[in-house]
Amino acid sequence: MLFSKLFIPTLREAPADADTVSAKLMMRSGMIRKLASGIYEWLPLGLKVLKKVECIIREEMNAAGGNEVWLPLLLPKDLWTETGRWNVYGKELFRLKDRKDSEFCLGPTHEEIITDLVRRDVRSYRQLPLMLYQFGTKFRDEIRPRFGIMRAREFLMKDAYSFHADDTDLERYYMVAFEAYKKVCERCGFKYRAVEAATGAIGGSFSHEFMVLADTGEEEIAWCDCGYGANVEKAECLKSEIRKEKVESSKNKPEEVHTPNLKTVEEVGEFLKAEPRKFIKTLVYLCDDSPVVALVRGDYEVNEAKLQQVVGCSGIALADEAVINRITGAPLGFAGPVGLKEKVKMVADYSVESIADGISGANKKDYHLKNVSMGRDFVADVSADIRQVEKGDACPRCKKPLQFARGIEIGHTFKLGLKYSKAMNAVYLDEQGKENLMVMGCYGIGVSRIVAATVEQSNDENGIIWPVALAPYQVAVVPVNYADENVKKASDKIYEDLQKAGVDVLLDDRDERAGIKFKDMDLIGIPWRITIGDKNLKNGKVEIKARWQKNSESQLVDAAEAAREIKKLVG
Repeated sequence: MLFSKLFIPTLREAPADADTVSAKLMMRSGMIRKLASGIYEWLPLGLKVLKKVECIIREEMNAAGGNEVWLPLLLPKDLWTETGRWNVYGKELFRLKDRKDSEFCLGPTHEEIITDLVRRDVRSYRQLPLMLYQFGTKFRDEIRPRFGIMRAREFLMKDAYSFHADDTDLERYYMVAFEAYKKVCERCGFKYRAVEAATGAIGGSFSHEFMVLADTGEEEIAWCDCGYGANVEKAECLKSEIRKEKVESSKNKPEEVHTPNLKTVEEVGEFLKAEPRKFIKTLVYLCDDSPVVALVRGDYEVNEAKLQQVVGCSGIALADEAVINRITGAPLGFAGPVGLKEKVKMVADYSVESIADGISGANKKDYHLKNVSMGRDFVADVSADIRQVEKGDACPRCKKPLQFARGIEIGHTFKLGLKYSKAMNAVYLDEQGKENLMVMGCYGIGVSRIVAATVEQSNDENGIIWPVALAPYQVAVVPVNYADENVKKASDKIYEDLQKAGVDVLLDDRDERAGIKFKDMDLIGIPWRITIGDKNLKNGKVEIKARWQKNSESQLVDAAEAAREIKKLVG
């Protein structure tokens, strides 16, 4: 492609509202433009990268035995009500009505639609296992779209769904899909980790996130050299090694302490000269509209995803002050596990078991209790791991200290089990002619997110550094002065040779200064650059330079061998 024929509206400065490295560089390099909040136009350069990502994913999905389909974006409400997700998805779901007043949504995901398709056309065990996948635009009405195309309201995604006769076959295929995702990450040139994750609104019993490691990542993961890894929503916390019996042996009785207008652990701790680890933090949640009291040590935070899983609810949120007052008899800031006004389910984190003579709210305005111990002064209905993992915690597998890193989620695999097939009666007939529910898996990967994640992980002060597999062009031919007859002739010859060799090449035929051309190529991030200048050409040489190398690391090659050398480099 000739640069003069390509629409690449580069910018010297990024728009003021570009809030990440990828958003700034993708805007500046002419890959995307913002149409509205969370809605972007993909320009030729960006679309070329997007299609290369799509091609890699398609190849790996086909290799994993997938069948590509194309599903509607406009989805009828009745399928979503079958699974109960019409309300669960909440305000993120774009809802609309047609002229007949029938209700629809713009698809954020397609579990219901694919399950409906399969239940209508798959009858026998002989048709299983089956994996169907699609590339499609997804819509989510983000409350605050940000991070450019990484948190947009409209984005391109590949979602795949597998159907199986039993759990054993799902387990087998889950690992096939898992390995396919690893290959996608490796072919895209990522430094990444696959970590255990919460299943969220998609549901299911188990899932993994594929996280591209980047300091600018919006999520934090915990991992260990032994192979364990999880995002912080899912990361397990070990029980304390302090024996519960030791806690229960305390002879000190609970004692009320006047703490006027002191509500937080920090405030009360300073007043009582007590460390946060001595506190029993008490929080009231609404889990599917039913109140639940959650207890955690004062220096820890409740992990709502873990609590939701322990309770087994579909939605969770902190209770408002009216509910708190009804349950505890006190305003916000004075809740405790002893003497609640209503019998509600109480879930205690493992960390609470090890607190002897602790401090909690007294369920009375301006009062706290000292000398509180679980098992003696109150009894929890459930004791479980419901806290957020923290630096210094031990690996739940090998007990070595966990390591932490930030990452960008680009893919998510789920063992859905019977969640959708049961709700929608997706059944097959086995060898005996008996009906059985299909067992399902789900595998999503963000195509447009991969583009942004690549930029976040691979850039420098001059612009993007694309891996060869994803680059819009693998090599740029840059004549210092294209108006010079000899330079033009040599440039055209190398350009033609590269095209014949199957190399994706861009010839910068613009009438611009060499410095401007070099800056644009660095900004765009093309992996290899061939510079053709009159001085080197007199000696039959041209300069080859890798985007990630310093100026001193370029090499001179014979002009006649340039295309052959580049072909070897790009593979």
